Amino acid sequence: MAVATLAGAQVHEFDGITFRSLAVPSRGSSELAVWRAEVPPGKSGTEHSLTHEEVLVVVKGALAATIGGHPLVAGPGDAVIFPAHTPGTIGNASDSEPLEFLCCTTAGVKGFIGDTTITPPWSL
Repeated sequence: MAVATLAGAQVHEFDGITFRSLAVPSRGSSELAVWRAEVPPGKSGTEHSLTHEEVLVVVKGALAATIGGHPLVAGPGDAVIFPAHTPGTIGNASDSEPLEFLCCTTAGVKGFIGDTTITPPWSL
């Protein structure tokens, strides 16, 4: 059994959002990837889709998303299910407070931004 501490998590910046790798293959997990995201006030990420489902659990703040054309807002303790192969955006619903959420998905997930395929480095 291992503990992957937040203090020891590798930090990645992408599109103005901070990602901290928690339980990912490089830290000992084999099937799942879990990371923490910190989104500044008013910031929204780029529209993307994924090869695998993601579950986002809001820790602090308010998450605003449009997933498959459906807008939603989630608060602390809420879980947002982002289906595979579905376009969507995720952002901070507040213009004054930061957003923090945990994401859990399948190790090896790939993302699609337009015609570009990425392997998120915070998931490795």
